[in-house]
Amino acid sequence: MDKSQLVDSLKKEIRSQYERALSALAGAEEAATGEDTKAEGKYDTRGLEASYLAAGQAEQADELARAVAAIDAFTFKDFEIDDPIAQGALVEGDVDGELVYYLLAPAGGGLQLTTEEGELATVLGPASPLRNQIIGKTTGFILDEPSLMILEVM
Repeated sequence: MDKSQLVDSLKKEIRSQYERALSALAGAEEAATGEDTKAEGKYDTRGLEASYLAAGQAEQADELARAVAAIDAFTFKDFEIDDPIAQGALVEGDVDGELVYYLLAPAGGGLQLTTEEGELATVLGPASPLRNQIIGKTTGFILDEPSLMILEVM
């Protein structure tokens, strides 16, 4: 599996999410301040609801901006097969006879990335319980729950 291709894909996906969030934020802000949401009576709460939506969109955009900055600032180094797992590692594992890949990244947890060859890798962010279980482990480590054997650290 090509780690640099996965990292490029991760960066592209996070930036794309950020751009969509900015677009949604602009729409939500327009809705909150536009003529269509102007109250027509004391029980008309469209403007208030639109402002809540805009606040939520702003928070999501801020979170994605931090994710973009974290990914851009981080250097994904190459690991030797016997190196302990750390942030930036691509881990190949075996779960019940099936090959799985995990990319430990500073942001983007939960994303599923696909290589040009069609291989799938899951991003494990800092809050991932699985990530916390495998940090510091090396090739050959077997995790009971979930059933995972670490085959290679890249």
